Amino acid sequence: MKIAMIGTGYVGLVSGACFAEFGSEVTCVDTDAGKITRLELGQIPIFEPGLEELVAKSTKAGRLKFTTNLASAVADADAVFLAVGTPSRRGDGHADLRYIEDAAAQVARALTGYTVIVTKSTVPVGTGRRVADIVREVLRETNSLAQFDVASNPEFLREGSAIGDFMRPDRVVIGCESERAQAVLRELYRPLYLTETPIVMTGLETAELTKYAANAFLATKITFINEMADLCEKLGADVQDVARGMGLDGRIGRKFLHAGPGYGGSCFPKDTLALTRTAQEVGAPVRLVETVVQINDRRKGAMAGRIMQACGGHVRGKTIGILGVAFKPNTDDMRDAPSLSIIPALQDAGAVVRAYDPEAMHEAERLLPGVTWCDEPYAVAEGASAVALLTEWNEFRALDFERLGAAMVDRVFVDLRNVYRPDVVRALGFAYSSVGRR
Repeated sequence: MKIAMIGTGYVGLVSGACFAEFGSEVTCVDTDAGKITRLELGQIPIFEPGLEELVAKSTKAGRLKFTTNLASAVADADAVFLAVGTPSRRGDGHADLRYIEDAAAQVARALTGYTVIVTKSTVPVGTGRRVADIVREVLRETNSLAQFDVASNPEFLREGSAIGDFMRPDRVVIGCESERAQAVLRELYRPLYLTETPIVMTGLETAELTKYAANAFLATKITFINEMADLCEKLGADVQDVARGMGLDGRIGRKFLHAGPGYGGSCFPKDTLALTRTAQEVGAPVRLVETVVQINDRRKGAMAGRIMQACGGHVRGKTIGILGVAFKPNTDDMRDAPSLSIIPALQDAGAVVRAYDPEAMHEAERLLPGVTWCDEPYAVAEGASAVALLTEWNEFRALDFERLGAAMVDRVFVDLRNVYRPDVVRALGFAYSSVGRR
C-alpha cells in the first residue's frame, strides 16, 4: 500500500518508519526543506532508540522517502495521515488546529482518486468532521472527481519506546464510518493481525475522545500517587510500598504509579488541558481532570522548594548540580519538563546551576539560559552544595557516590525519582532526600 505521512515530527517520523517496516511504501512530507534534506542523509532530528537504524533500513530498501512536495506524495496514496502539531492555543488552552486545517486543505487540492484521510495527530472531538468539511469545500472549488473518507487513528506511542509500541501495541483504535475506509485501514494494519493485536473500530468522535481519555487517566494515576507521596511523608509511610501494594491489584496495575516531580512531555500537559476546555465548552466539565492539571502545575514548582529545604532553607550563592533535564529518560524532549520549572526557580533564589543530560542538553541550552552544561554526570558535583536527580536515565542508577561526594562542598543528594535506597545513600555520608519516603 502507498501512504503519505504529512509531518515529520515525532509521531509522523516514527509512524512512517514503522509502516515502511511493515512493507508499505511511505512518503513523509514536511515544509521544512532543510529537515527533509537532513532526513534524506540519514540525520534524525529527534532522539528515539532504534529510529535511526529503522529509517536507514527502509530508506535503503526504497520503502521510505522524504519530500517537500505534498501533491506528488498524495496523488496516488491509498491513505494520507495528518501528523502535524496540535499545540495548546495561547490564551485559552484549546488545541491549536491551524496546522491540521491547513494540511487538510492542501491534501484536498492534491487528491486524484479515492483516498482515506487519517488524523494521526491528537485532536479534539469533532476535528474529523471539520477535516471532512474542509476537504469537501476545496473539492467543490476545484471540481475534482476525487473521492475520500476521513478516519481517526490516534497514536499511543511512549517516547523512548515508541517503535516497540507501534510494532507491538496494546490495541489499534480506528474511527471511521465507511466500510471502504475500514477495509483500507485493516489492510494497512494487517501485519498486526499475526500477533492478534485488538483492532478497535469506532465512530470518529469515539476514537478522538479515546485518546484524550486514555492520557487523562494516566495523568490522573501519576497525580494520585504524587499526592499519596505527600501524605506518606506526613504519616511516616513509604510511597513505593504503597504503590506496590496498589499496583498488584489487577484492577489498578502498577504502571504510572511512580512518585516524582510531576508529569511533563508533549502529550499529557496539552491533552489534559485541551480535554478540560472541550468539556467546559459543551457543558460537561471534567472536574477530576481539571484538578489533576492544577495539582501537577503546582507540583513542578514545589520541587525547587524541596531542593532548597535540603540545602538548609536557602540556595543563594550555592551551586546546585542537576542530573537529567529531559522530561523522561530515553528522549531529548524538553516539552513541559519539570526541569523547566525547577531550574529557573533555583536560579531566581540565587543558585548557580550545573547540569548534565545524556541527550537533551542541546535543546535545553536554548530554554534554560545561565546554566553551566557539563559533559558527564560527575562534573555537576564540582563545588556543589547539593546534587538533584530529576530524570532517571540508566546511567544515573549506579552512581559512584564517593566520587560524587569528593567534588562537593556539602554531601546533599536530592532524589526526585526515588532511584536509590535511603539507607544506602545515607550510609555513604550523604544527607538524602527523596519523594514520599522517610
